[in-house]
Amino acid sequence: MAAAESMTQTDAPKFLCDEMLQRLGRWLRAAGYDTLIAMNAESDYQLLRQAIDTGRLLITRDRGLLEHRRAEGTVICLESELIEACAEELGRRININWLYRPFTRCLNCNTFLIDATPAQIAALPLKQKEYINAALYCPECRQVFWEGSHVHRMRKQLEDWSQRYPVIEELEQPV
Repeated sequence: MAAAESMTQTDAPKFLCDEMLQRLGRWLRAAGYDTLIAMNAESDYQLLRQAIDTGRLLITRDRGLLEHRRAEGTVICLESELIEACAEELGRRININWLYRPFTRCLNCNTFLIDATPAQIAALPLKQKEYINAALYCPECRQVFWEGSHVHRMRKQLEDWSQRYPVIEELEQPV
């Protein structure tokens, strides 16, 4: 794993997923996208306002959000319910590179990860820590992440989506 180094997001979309799409939001973070996840039962207006104010695409299943005056170009309303179908549908709507910058953001809080220090790795309460030679650290959550079997499974899923739902030239309009 490599730490995120002075990355700008000017070339990539930023997202806000509503509560219904928390899992999709975590997968977008795993792919390296700047993705906020609404967790406090915010009103439709608050969600839309937050998306507009922060320059994010709001991803939802709530068709009512499409009725707001400023929804066009900001709200992406997915029909799908299963995570696999959501990944496919989102890829049809906008260019999603599922291998954009994998595992450079904290899955919990969206912060860029940095290289963990040897002391942080040594402090892990794991029997396997002698096998961990590199890890990443979230300066916000103070969690250490390493390439365990869970990361290998997630990376395989991202690679699979990247092959099955490749970036395309012509896209549907977000809404």
